[in-house]
Amino acid sequence: MPTGPDGTPPLWAPWYGIGFLDAFTRFFKKYARFDGRASRSEFWYWILANAIVTSVLFGGFYVALFATIASHTAFDAYGQPVGSTAPDPWVFLLLALYVVWVLVTLVPSIALGWRRVHDAALAGPFWLIAMFSGVAAIVFGVLEPSPAGAQYDRPDQG
Repeated sequence: MPTGPDGTPPLWAPWYGIGFLDAFTRFFKKYARFDGRASRSEFWYWILANAIVTSVLFGGFYVALFATIASHTAFDAYGQPVGSTAPDPWVFLLLALYVVWVLVTLVPSIALGWRRVHDAALAGPFWLIAMFSGVAAIVFGVLEPSPAGAQYDRPDQG
C-alpha cells in the first residue's frame, strides 16, 4: 500500500485498516472522486457514521415533534383537543438539518460506493444496482479486494 508524506495512503489509493475518524474525514476529502478504490473499512465506517448522524437528526426530530405536540395538547371535559396541536417551529430545524445532511452526503456516498466496487475489480456503474437494492449494497460492501482493481487507480491525479 503506497503512503504519502504524512504516512497515510494518498487519496487515489484504498486505505485498508483505516480507523473510524480517518474514514469519516477521508470521505469528505474524496467528495466527488469516482476514480480509485475504497477499502471495506472506508466503506463500512462511513455507513456507521452516516447511520449515527441520521439517527440523531431524524430520531431527534421525531422525539421533539411528538414531545412538543403532546405538551401543547389540552383536552376538554369531553376528551376533545383544545388549542394548538402544532409543534414548535424549532422542531423543524432538526428536519432541515437532516435534509441538508442528506443533500450534502448524496454525491460523496455514491462516489464511495463506486470506488468500493472498483476495489473488487468491478466497473463503477455496478454501484447503480446497489442504489435500488439494499442487499446489493451489502454484497458489494463485503466483497474481497482484488489486485485487478488497481486498474481504476489514478496516481497522476493525487
